[in-house]
Amino acid sequence: MAYRSMKNILQSPALVQYILEENSYPREHEQLKELREATLETLKPWSVMSVPADQGLFLSMLLKLMNAKKTIEIGVFTGYSLLATALALPADGQITAIDVNKESFEVGLPFMKKAGVDHKINFVEAQASVFLNDLINDGKGGEFDFAFVDANKEGYIIYHEFLLKLVKVGGVIAYDNTLWFGSVAQNEDDVDEILKVNRIHLRELNAFLVNDSRIEIALLSIGDGLTLCRRIQ
Repeated sequence: MAYRSMKNILQSPALVQYILEENSYPREHEQLKELREATLETLKPWSVMSVPADQGLFLSMLLKLMNAKKTIEIGVFTGYSLLATALALPADGQITAIDVNKESFEVGLPFMKKAGVDHKINFVEAQASVFLNDLINDGKGGEFDFAFVDANKEGYIIYHEFLLKLVKVGGVIAYDNTLWFGSVAQNEDDVDEILKVNRIHLRELNAFLVNDSRIEIALLSIGDGLTLCRRIQ
């Protein structure tokens, strides 16, 4: 009974709110806060697509611990994770940010300029698989320290193959939403209809990554699930 009670507490919305209000929001950069609020106001039904503040802080610390300098981001939306990355990188750091839709990125661009980090960002409006392949053909293999993927879920495994060539040995690839609102652990009959298609894609991804001998792996229950893959070969 005690274990069940503890489990419920650890999965409760109240705990998530505590983490955000008592730890993450007080440490959130001012322009990240402004971008988060603008995203909620401008794109309220879709604002859930942004990474939460606690995940942004985690990514920032990870990048600094890695001494990352050159990164790739696939799937930008309004750019919360992109801005968090740009703030974490050194002055001469560079991010290649890829999305099929520039309109959402333009919501966040003024905050990136206000933070003084827009010079670190090269935004590319393109299909990710085509552009990643072009980078490889242009001899960019092994040049990137870190990649963050928060895009169409059916493309994750495809992107993984490209990124294993673009990210250097010892570098990290991070996949967002790998718990998909907890649905990956539910019986299919219990899953909300709106979650079912991507649940299938993410369960396939999780099974694929855990059996990939080219990486070390850690699935973290931060945000909507974040899987870190460290390239070892």
